[in-house]
Amino acid sequence: MCVNDKTILDQISALVDEEHELLRLGEDSGGLNDEQKARLQEVKVHLDQCWDLLRQRRAKREFGEDPDDAAVRDEKTVEGYRA
Repeated sequence: MCVNDKTILDQISALVDEEHELLRLGEDSGGLNDEQKARLQEVKVHLDQCWDLLRQRRAKREFGEDPDDAAVRDEKTVEGYRA
């Protein structure tokens, strides 16, 4: 599968839209059900993975490496970052 920055940004945009819709649904209905909560968590993780992949690609490009060598990291790695 060929992934480029635009594809990743499009996916981020779609995930942000879904995240906002779920948050809006939760506000309008007084909370999310368990399935919706689980989906919201999945969306957040996938967003973090997409942003991480985009940052990897940009860093590789900046340092003269092939951005296509960047890879999606697992949830544990992406969610385990410390600021």
